[in-house]
This record gives sequence, C-alpha cells and structure tokens, in this order.
Amino acid sequence: MQFSTKTLVALLPYFLQANAGASGTGTTTRYWDCCKPSCAWPGKFNLAAGSNPVQMCDIKDQPLMDSNAASGCAGGQAYQCSNESPWAVDDNLAYGYAAVNIAGGSEASWCCACYELTFTSGAVAGKKMIVQATNTGSDLSGNQFDISIPGGGVGIFNGCTNMFGAPSSGWGQQYGGIASRSSCDGFPAALKDGCYWRYDWFMGADNPSVSFKQVACPAALTAKTGCARADDSGAPAAGSPPAGAPTHATPSPVAVTPYPVVSSPAAQPTTISTPTPVASTSSSVYTPVV
Repeated sequence: MQFSTKTLVALLPYFLQANAGASGTGTTTRYWDCCKPSCAWPGKFNLAAGSNPVQMCDIKDQPLMDSNAASGCAGGQAYQCSNESPWAVDDNLAYGYAAVNIAGGSEASWCCACYELTFTSGAVAGKKMIVQATNTGSDLSGNQFDISIPGGGVGIFNGCTNMFGAPSSGWGQQYGGIASRSSCDGFPAALKDGCYWRYDWFMGADNPSVSFKQVACPAALTAKTGCARADDSGAPAAGSPPAGAPTHATPSPVAVTPYPVVSSPAAQPTTISTPTPVASTSSSVYTPVV
C-alpha cells in the first residue's frame, strides 16, 4: 500500500507521538530499601544488544552477575547497589533512579526507561531530574516516581538491616525516612552522598509534584545500571519539547518604511501628534516489589 505525500504529512504527528514515549503529570515519593530491584530480573523487557537487566550487588555491595539470584529481602543474596543513589549534575539538573508506575504501562514498557522530571511544587519547583526506572511497586499509583534516596524510608521491605546494619525499621521512619541532614552523618560511607543530596540539591523537598516525559537515557545513568532498552534510541533527547507541544514560529522581520521628512520654516514650529495607543487583545511510585 502506498500513501500520498499529503497523507504521510497528515499522519506524521501520530508517528511522532508513538515514538515519543510516556508524558504527563505525576507525583513523587522516596524510598531506599536495599532490596534487589524488580528490573534486575531477566526476561521482563527487551534489552539493547550487549545490555543486561539492572545491576545488583551482594551483601558487601559488590556487583553480582547472576540475574536470577533471589532478593536479599526474600532470603537471597541480591541487593540494591549503593551507586544507584542520586547526584547533582549542576544546580538545576540531577540524575538518579526510581521505582516507577506509568499509567497504562507495565514493566515491559518502563523498566530501564528514562524520564525527565520537572518539579512543579515545593522548594525545587523548576528544577529537573532525569531518572532511570529500575524498580516498581505494588502500591505505586499511576504516574508515580518513587525516587531512590538513601534514608528515604524502607517501606514494606527492609534489606538495609542485613546489608548495612540499619535499625530494624530502617533509618528514620519506615515511610519517609530520616528527618534531618545531620542524620546522614552516621550513614555508611557508600550512602552518605546520596543522603546529603536530599537536603542539598533537593532542598529537603517533600514529595513534590512533577511533569514528566520519557527521554533517551544519559550514558551516566546506564553506565551504573548496565541496563539499556532496545527502544531507547527512539526516545527524544532530554530538553526537547514533548510530542504534540505547540511550536512557535519566529516571526519574520517587518520592513519599516520611514515617513518622509518635511521641512518647516524656521519660524514655524512643527507639531507632532501622538497617536492614541490601541489596546491589544490576544486569545491566547512507594515500595518496590521484590
């Protein structure tokens, strides 16, 4: 079947939308339970050539290569690696990881995908964070991003007591975690920077709302997880407008024709009338599954 050029042009926005991935508005929460991430299990989604499910670690925080190893939160030996903590790229951009639930999707569509979050409330409003989805949770609602932050609360499952000697309910409250930056001082060295990030770059924000869109994963994120989706190269680059967003054409400059200069007799003053201005109108996700 062949389509005319006119038909192809008309269908182009639909093709772009199909390749654009998920976007919309959502919520955030935080957690750090030390359990094996759900996206570390094999066979859940299509991987890029040479890629693997999310990297996991053993109880000593060393890479564990057997993707079928059971979670440390279920009596196994696989845990979340400490390097999946968030970090600041600059004052307005951060990278990190999250347990995710995207409305209308599944782990097959979001595991190891990356999302650019623009915070829309709280102290971090206007800042951006790109997260890679490494996990999910049975109690996450649609379009929820449960950001992995050391000291963010263990939720239902707690592998941090086994892995790092944390209290039986994790550091701080079971849900929400610690309440002050100084509490990070006593954390394991591998988790301190991620814990401090919450109070420094993230400014202690408490579950801010976001707008989000799927983007191609930055190499800095996939380098730590070792995970890249087969369809990641088709996602838009971070910073590009979402599919369907209106584009504003730059108006062409309008040539201005100067009024002719009229000579007046020296003795006769010239009166310049000021035109009356015309009013312008225009219409213008919490606990991961182990």
